[in-house]
Amino acid sequence: MPLTTQATPTQTAPTTYWLEHAWLGTHVEPGVAVEVADGRITAVRTGTAAPPPGAVALRGLTLPGLANAHSHAFHRALRGTVQVGSGTFWTWREVMYSVADRLTPDTYYALARAVYAEMAMAGITCVGEFHYLHHAPGGTRYDDPNAMGEALIAAAADAGIRITLLDTAYLSSGFGAAPDRHQLRFSDGTADAWAQRADALEDGRPHARIGAAIHSVRAVPAGQLGTVADWARARRAPLHIHLSEQTAENDACRDAHGRTPTQLLSDHGALGPRTTAVHATHLTDEDIALLGGSTTGVCMCPTTERDLADGIGPAARLQAHGSPLSLGSDSHAVIDLLEEARAMELDERLRTRTRGHWAAAALLRAATADGHAALGWDDAGAIETGALADLTTIALDSVRTAGPLPRLGAETAVFAASAADVRHTVVGGRQIVRDGAHTLVPDVPGALAASIAAVRG
Repeated sequence: MPLTTQATPTQTAPTTYWLEHAWLGTHVEPGVAVEVADGRITAVRTGTAAPPPGAVALRGLTLPGLANAHSHAFHRALRGTVQVGSGTFWTWREVMYSVADRLTPDTYYALARAVYAEMAMAGITCVGEFHYLHHAPGGTRYDDPNAMGEALIAAAADAGIRITLLDTAYLSSGFGAAPDRHQLRFSDGTADAWAQRADALEDGRPHARIGAAIHSVRAVPAGQLGTVADWARARRAPLHIHLSEQTAENDACRDAHGRTPTQLLSDHGALGPRTTAVHATHLTDEDIALLGGSTTGVCMCPTTERDLADGIGPAARLQAHGSPLSLGSDSHAVIDLLEEARAMELDERLRTRTRGHWAAAALLRAATADGHAALGWDDAGAIETGALADLTTIALDSVRTAGPLPRLGAETAVFAASAADVRHTVVGGRQIVRDGAHTLVPDVPGALAASIAAVRG
């Protein structure tokens, strides 16, 4: 794996960005000057009609950087391939395993760097990487037991974005059964062994934070769920969990434990304000009350959930019960957080046949501040003094966005724009995407094509 050449996405030289239009959380403000030093916003000045001398002009609508709260980087290699024919989640999983079997630290670094560069071009400034591909095929340990995780951390740095590596415990093929041949490289054997390996990951790097994940209740035996939850709690780290994505998982959990996956997690202390349940598609009323009552967050991944025919999760009810919502691109059928935000509202409209479950401001919050909070970056996701200087600028003059008044920029971004409309991305005050081009990875499509070809069967 190449040594990282971009040690951190944070710049130190003071810079002023002039935002033609800025989303400030409640409204669009024209003419905003944002001063940046040491990677953070040091001042926000409104009423600035023209760029100050020496300022970098970001024309369009600037939002806080977008947070992709749930990613499996290597799934990007499946795009197009798994759309051939029909099938189920479980047949899709077999194709996914075949790609996972061919990854090495070097090829994973190359693929992840390209995927994270694609994310930057889509306005994503921070990714939550749900990482369970720990070992070599067959379960053989690398000389560095965290070689695959370190490849992801280096890839994020070299693509210029932040990462929360959600190191994942994946120990069983289902409710205590031994891992199958594909899953051997995912497993550390026990939760204690997982924790020992995860302890060796360096936390506190400027662009990277370490969190934990329970792959699912089927993949971590019930008696070991508390070990992972305690590890995260002791470090005040995020804990993420795939939850009730498939009805088959719910049925198997009831057969094994006489309770739903949510109830099982609650019994073992895995819910709470630093926990994020991913998908949470098939829930009972009691499940919703347990998640909301514990202020457990929920990450919705609508483009993956509909691509895999998983179903529509009860996002509106979860939020009404107290669960903060975030968004993720998951399997990367597309990488477009604006589409994820739009889909959450539109899917709910299809289910209920009523409109207006979330205002555009609430959907943008899920894609920005609440997404960052789910990943342990509470100091990001807002254009305000003291926040990390992460910005995303969307064109207001494309064929998709031209026409609406600028003051309707939030509605335009959520309900009309796409990732193709992102013009500029700034991470820690450093411009990573300028006029639609990545400044660190010169040919992102070429990098994607080459890295995917390297792992294609």
